Amino acid sequence: MSDLPNLVWLRAFEASARLRSFTAAAQELGLSQAAVSHQIRSLEGSFGVALFIRRARHLELTALGHAYYPTVAQALDDIAYSTRGLLRPMEARVITLRAPISTAVLWIAPRLGEFQAKHPQIKLRLISAIWADSTSDEDVDIDLRLGPSNWFDRRAQLLSTESVVPVATPDLAARLDTAQDLLGQNLIHIHGYQDNWLNFSKSQGMELDDRNARLLTDTSMAAIEMAAAGAGVAMIMKRYAQAPLDQGRIARVLDFDMPMGQGHYLMPATGSAPNSTEDMLVRDWIKTIFA
Repeated sequence: MSDLPNLVWLRAFEASARLRSFTAAAQELGLSQAAVSHQIRSLEGSFGVALFIRRARHLELTALGHAYYPTVAQALDDIAYSTRGLLRPMEARVITLRAPISTAVLWIAPRLGEFQAKHPQIKLRLISAIWADSTSDEDVDIDLRLGPSNWFDRRAQLLSTESVVPVATPDLAARLDTAQDLLGQNLIHIHGYQDNWLNFSKSQGMELDDRNARLLTDTSMAAIEMAAAGAGVAMIMKRYAQAPLDQGRIARVLDFDMPMGQGHYLMPATGSAPNSTEDMLVRDWIKTIFA
């Protein structure tokens, strides 16, 4: 095992590579920034190569650092899983997952049964809010948010970039052949996402007639139900629309697909046990269903 590097150095490398910051890594590891920097220099010295490019305000991995990081991260995860499994019994623990309400209902909830079947030892508490900041951070283990990147801490992990599609009843969608036909309908607006219709009209070189914006709601769930009931055309996140589209309750209009400029982000861990086996299993599952 003479080729095995110092594990303390590897832990400092993994945290620094993931967070792109010696300072952030030091905060996570409970060390000083100088200590982390020293450990990284020691690791690089033992290899005789540089793993990081030091910038004024952030770090970048060298080509060798990029190649080395996945192996180190996986190895440390494997050690953590094995250690927890051997040294204490797997007792049921409640993991609180917070997500935007439409994400929770339309994307996460339908997939919870499969997760629970694989991990019966985990009790998962799903809470939701229309706006992420409207509920307390207290006791939230995993926080999933939707928005543009400039809303979030740079340590937030992008899981998916989202797009929107116009939808209506299948009968109405079949009758709409042009953007002009579409914009002449009752347009269902979602509070906070009114720009989706404006951006659509601009992409078609047309003016948006506010007289057609007759329905306004604060959730995508309600907008889907309005569209399915024949109240008009809604501009819905493609991910949210997937199930009702598959069920034939609504249909896409003009086969149009437009980037939202937003994505789902997994926020940095802040709970009481952010590195517990249960927490990590739920985080890995969340990453999988948004892949």
